[in-house]
Amino acid sequence: MGEFELIEKYFNRAPRRAALGVGDDCALIDVDLGMRLAVSSDMLVEGRHFLSTVSPERLGHKALAVNLSDLAACGATPLAFTLALSLPRADEAFIAPLAQGLFALADAHGIELIGGDTTAGPLNICITAFGQVPPEQVLLRSGARPGHDIWVSGRLGDARLALEVFRGHVTLPGSAFEEVRRAMELPEPRVPLGLALRGVATSAIDLSDGLIGDLGHVMRLSGVGAMVDVDALPRSAVLGAQPVALQHQCLLAGGDDYELLFTAPPSRREAVREAAREAHVAVTCCGVIEAGDTLTIVDAHGAPVPVRLRGFDHFRG
Repeated sequence: MGEFELIEKYFNRAPRRAALGVGDDCALIDVDLGMRLAVSSDMLVEGRHFLSTVSPERLGHKALAVNLSDLAACGATPLAFTLALSLPRADEAFIAPLAQGLFALADAHGIELIGGDTTAGPLNICITAFGQVPPEQVLLRSGARPGHDIWVSGRLGDARLALEVFRGHVTLPGSAFEEVRRAMELPEPRVPLGLALRGVATSAIDLSDGLIGDLGHVMRLSGVGAMVDVDALPRSAVLGAQPVALQHQCLLAGGDDYELLFTAPPSRREAVREAAREAHVAVTCCGVIEAGDTLTIVDAHGAPVPVRLRGFDHFRG
């Protein structure tokens, strides 16, 4: 099977919002009047971002999910995406379920593939996702202010716990392992929550590199410090049964959560909870923005918790 046969068979679908299909030199996309275009691009590299043990269907889901998570963090409505795909060979047994997982998530969010590229090479998936958002309602990393609450969605740490199992550092029974593995391989982008938080949250970021690292981006761009209660961070019963040091590692520096971390004034707490109800996702207040530039980790009693952890860095590991 050649390159163009592959595209036609697995990735060409009837255009909807796109002005063209996937077969022209450029992708053209219609954006509603008065909207600002939001663009996110993420690359998944085998051995760096995913393991060879992941199923192709789950890999297709995750490749798109990580981009939709970025759009969610900006409060953007997803519109379309492009796909650049490097494959060792044109293996239909791999490509068919990959496309199935990709398009199942795309259809769930009403978006379409509008272009991209394919080539032979090491397995590498790069997606660029496009969304739109009213300019005055964009969620940025730079709006946190002292006194604002820090919130997170969903649960944290399970994806890192699954990775520790794969590394042979942790042993879990089958059902518990499948629960955390699902969090690692099938993250749910919080697009509905991002939309519901427009006009409510003052800053937002998706948790891809660990809470410490990603909150650090908000702190730096907002010019603030922060205090986080590690005992308040939401976790599964599986993670909660692990040693405290491992829990802290997974919760604070694990990465791959793809939940939203956001800030809002205390006066907006009920509005935050209403946004969460509207999006059908749990949210947890886990800290407060402070003056200065320091991140302090405390326990439920307010006592400082010494941690020597940092967020994920692609060139440090």
